[in-house]
Amino acid sequence: MKILKRIILFLAGLLIIWLIIAAFIPGDCKYEKSISINAPAEKVWKNTNTLKAMDQWSPWNDLDPNMKKDWMGVAGQSGEKVCWDSKKEEAGKGCQEVKKIDAANKRIDTSIRFLTPYESEANAYVTIVPEGNGSKATWGFTSQIPYPFTVMKLFMNMEDQIGDDYQKGLSRLKALSEKP
Repeated sequence: MKILKRIILFLAGLLIIWLIIAAFIPGDCKYEKSISINAPAEKVWKNTNTLKAMDQWSPWNDLDPNMKKDWMGVAGQSGEKVCWDSKKEEAGKGCQEVKKIDAANKRIDTSIRFLTPYESEANAYVTIVPEGNGSKATWGFTSQIPYPFTVMKLFMNMEDQIGDDYQKGLSRLKALSEKP
């Protein structure tokens, strides 16, 4: 009985430490990556200003080329939405919806809701700005990690987790935009 009591006290102590540490770690999470493109901002914008346009260079299509996609709403307007469903766990199931399009500043904001393999939400964006004779595309997202799971931020490296996917997508956007 003494050993069991000590184990319970030890585990309770670990839980209390976890909760205290988590209280000091903010839940906000942000990641973004950029690429320079040898094409005018207007041309690059045409490859990013709708969900269908972004689907052309999405690295996640590689996870399951046969995933089912349902498109809703008007392309290039708030409310445009795509929901996907894949039998492959890596691709999962979810929806992405356009929340705001700022054509003047060449920015599109979307919300993403992942249903499987685990439920989560994020806000994604793509911006295009002129850069010399070409342009710079920035792709990113923000999300919130709920308390007490904020401790996981101490062990997360977003570059290791999604950096390659973002680089692949941006490289595809570059190739698509630089085509004559």
